[in-house]
Amino acid sequence: MIGLVVVSHSRALATAAVDLATALLPNPQARIVIAAGLSETAYGTDAVAVATAIKAADSGDGVLILMDLGSAVLSAETALDLLDSPHRVRLCGAPLVEGLVAALAAADGGADLDKAAHEADRALDGKRAQLGEPPTPPREEQSNDATTPMRATVTVTNEHGLHARPAAELVSALRDLDADIQLRNATTGTGPVPGDSLTRVLTLGVLPGHQLEISADGPDSATAMERIRAVVSSP
Repeated sequence: MIGLVVVSHSRALATAAVDLATALLPNPQARIVIAAGLSETAYGTDAVAVATAIKAADSGDGVLILMDLGSAVLSAETALDLLDSPHRVRLCGAPLVEGLVAALAAADGGADLDKAAHEADRALDGKRAQLGEPPTPPREEQSNDATTPMRATVTVTNEHGLHARPAAELVSALRDLDADIQLRNATTGTGPVPGDSLTRVLTLGVLPGHQLEISADGPDSATAMERIRAVVSSP
């Protein structure tokens, strides 16, 4: 599982971002290490601290680094030169808070560095969709036409719809299943989107009372259907 490093000028900001991300996801397992501030109260970034954080976060599958402002990027770049052994590291330009939530959800689902970075980069798509702005163009999705997927339409009775926490719960519920899940908001006509992508699920804008179309293809399709129903119908 990849690790995450949060680089910020403010230790309080980084800590709050991590607290929020881990609170939104049920029992996240991915390792997150903070390299932020020059002390508890002094603002700044330290390349040596970032290099140390990279080593601590890396379990062998690589490390994704999220940063706040300009010199945080410079410190992260400098940290790569300070490493005394090779590490697979990727710097991500996604917004810190939204990007961290998306990257953590992806990492917990077993995503590699490329997919986790892609999810983080798309982290603003849900907000853009709410504001009526065009989302980031999606990557080409591979489809499997060899089998007929299971399909169902359910009414979302969760009082929050599929925003933030319930969307994260849904993605987490599907992460260990062998199934290709596609979701579509039948009420608004938005989608379909892959069910294992938090950033894409948020673009559906699913509200209480909306109709959610589910398509599941693979050995665990029936289990996926049950878990989705449980999330969208929970209080």
